[in-house]
Amino acid sequence: MLNDSLKSQLKSYLERLTAPIEIVVTLGNEPSSAEMRQLVEEVVALSEKVSASFDGVDPRVPSFQIRRSGTDMQLRFAAIPLGHEFTSLVLALLWAGGHPPKVEASVIEQMQALQGPEEFDVYMSLSCHNCPDVVQALSLMAVLNPNIKTTIIDGGLFQKEVEERKVMAVPMVYRNGEFFASGRMTAEEILAKLDTGAAERDAKKLNALAPYEVLVVGGGPAGAAAAVYAARKGIRTGVAAERFGGQTNDTLGIENYISVLETNGPKFAADLEAHVRHYDVDIHNLQRAEKLVPAAQPGGLIEVHMANGAVLKSRSVILSTGARWRNVNVPGEELYKNRGVAYCPHCDGPLFKGKRVAVIGGGNSGIEAAIDLAGVVGHVTVLEFADQMKADAVLVNKARSLPNVTLITQAQTTEITGDGQKVNGLRYKNRTSGEEISLTLEGVFVQIGLVPNTEWLRGTVAMSKYGEIEVDSHGATDVPGVFAAGDCTTVPYKQIVIAAGDGAKASLGAFDYLIRNSAPSVESEADFSATTAEAAKAA
Repeated sequence: MLNDSLKSQLKSYLERLTAPIEIVVTLGNEPSSAEMRQLVEEVVALSEKVSASFDGVDPRVPSFQIRRSGTDMQLRFAAIPLGHEFTSLVLALLWAGGHPPKVEASVIEQMQALQGPEEFDVYMSLSCHNCPDVVQALSLMAVLNPNIKTTIIDGGLFQKEVEERKVMAVPMVYRNGEFFASGRMTAEEILAKLDTGAAERDAKKLNALAPYEVLVVGGGPAGAAAAVYAARKGIRTGVAAERFGGQTNDTLGIENYISVLETNGPKFAADLEAHVRHYDVDIHNLQRAEKLVPAAQPGGLIEVHMANGAVLKSRSVILSTGARWRNVNVPGEELYKNRGVAYCPHCDGPLFKGKRVAVIGGGNSGIEAAIDLAGVVGHVTVLEFADQMKADAVLVNKARSLPNVTLITQAQTTEITGDGQKVNGLRYKNRTSGEEISLTLEGVFVQIGLVPNTEWLRGTVAMSKYGEIEVDSHGATDVPGVFAAGDCTTVPYKQIVIAAGDGAKASLGAFDYLIRNSAPSVESEADFSATTAEAAKAA
């Protein structure tokens, strides 16, 4: 089950346990039960502080409960947590055994203060790179709070349950038997949904802050680079981000960021945040901007109004709000989101094992999705609007070589159909003949590119017809003191490495603007840094 390398690593981790833990296992006669027994026995053999019993009576078979000895800690895995979830298992064991989590003290306090009782069922797949954050957050809540019960369920292992609850996207969370949320979420995001007073408290804290010299709106590669470059100038810098890391959180493999041979999106996002936190930067996560109010005069304070009612002020602002997956915008798409309509083939593919699915979009992401899905589903149909597939030839050739992949061009998707509960098909029009064609399907994966997150800026800064913020060679917009960087701008080629460089450029542009519009005037960067630092302290 575990190779020698994993056993060695796990053994070293389990040496950090400060309290004995018990694993209570519920088994049946199916092969998955034998696999679970083997995994648990191998874990127990690595530490004297871990024991196991195989007399559990949980209704989900196979499953196991992890608890600190002498407690009724309610954390269960109805899964064999390998793949992306092996780290979740390791952390669950460490936390249950008393090893402190690497989480902000305020987050721990908020978890412990939840009243409950709360019962969470978390559906995941072992190939889902978006699931571990949710699994680990709700696992930690169960470890820290006796009023919380969390069960982690592998959708591939409990197919009948998944079909009964109509789980067609992961991660998906049920709270006390009712749908709670789906998609990647941090512990802070989950707590914000549970703790209804959190937004008001956050707003009060933000309103009390002194103005910034540079305020970055957005925490993706562009925003992170902008914040680092600003902080290194020694000036007061803040970041307001709806989700730090941005779209990289939803990216599986990253192999083209220069000097980093290979990494994955969630790790890259975590590294971005760690780099920014290395400097004296205020990070305000889970904050969505809703309005930009320009300064009355150059060098004056610009206001950014947040969704929770807070107002952040700064002498310069860098907009790096990135982009999101583009919707097809046809009947049925919104109705059947997470009920057959999906956007992440890596995460949700295992839920469609042996079934017929379609991929809308014949670019690199669409063809890569088809190739990935072909190893799991029964059949994949790729629909491309243009007269030829837009993906790289090597990808198209690979897809054509697969016996269960069909590529169709000149296909205009007109409707995603369903039975009221889940997807059952798709309709498209042949753009050459005009013929309307129906496909019988259980899933539709949308892969048609990105749309910039700039709707809240309409009428404030100049934009292209595509909603991209227009910037000059220094990253400046047409509003004094307001700069922009990354995928939300007119800069061509939406790539991580380009966004990062763009963020650095916009930050340098903002610094130059501050120098030229500072009062009193200063003669050097050092003088300027000292002046702004003193002003911040005085404020």
